[in-house]
Amino acid sequence: MLKLLSLLFAAGKLGKVATTGLTMILSIGVYALVFGLWFAVGFVLLILVHEMGHYIAAKQKGLDVGAPTFIPFVGAWIQLKELPHSVETEAYVGMGGPLVGTVGALVCYFLARSYDSDLLLALSYTGFFINLFNLIPLAPFDGGRITAIVSPRIWLLGVPVLVGLFFWRPSPMLILVALLAAPNVWKAIKFDRNAPENIVYYDVPAQTRLNYGIAYLALAAYLAVMTGEVHEMLEAAGVRGRL
Repeated sequence: MLKLLSLLFAAGKLGKVATTGLTMILSIGVYALVFGLWFAVGFVLLILVHEMGHYIAAKQKGLDVGAPTFIPFVGAWIQLKELPHSVETEAYVGMGGPLVGTVGALVCYFLARSYDSDLLLALSYTGFFINLFNLIPLAPFDGGRITAIVSPRIWLLGVPVLVGLFFWRPSPMLILVALLAAPNVWKAIKFDRNAPENIVYYDVPAQTRLNYGIAYLALAAYLAVMTGEVHEMLEAAGVRGRL
């Protein structure tokens, strides 16, 4: 009986890995139709690196978390099987993705410079941009989860950013994100730190809020600089027209 239970448990874990692998392959196949195979492979791996940042951070905080699941043109997510018990935990898990994702983009950047690879340079630009995009200070973006430690009212600053992005590059995906963000905008408007349900969850030292605020701004600034710099390099090389 114990052996059977052990086999079933192992099969369950294998099923989770299989789900991640199969959804990754599906995403690569779909992206390859648009961007080409090797860019698709690199793109999905960069998303995986980002999600593993969240996964590792959640594990470090003792949260029960599932393996990443991918959906083409939506991205990927990890399933938190239990919610964070404090805003500091939520901010820590939220920061993990963009931070590790930035490292992944930097690896592509330095390899691109070392091997004079336009493909890797394009991937590094994509990595920097995606992680910067995810730092929009509005839930459900990672930036919203990070900035909530300062105050959920900061989410209101993310609204004009999202609207500006839509007018710059109209996309059905941005409309979907806006629908998902709408309840959080209302939550930010109605937020009361002294409400009984918020007192414990948002009770963190002022220094902790300051530390996360500085880390968020520093990472966002760095990603903005790198996104701009690599974009100029791609324009100079004429890569965008060839990929």
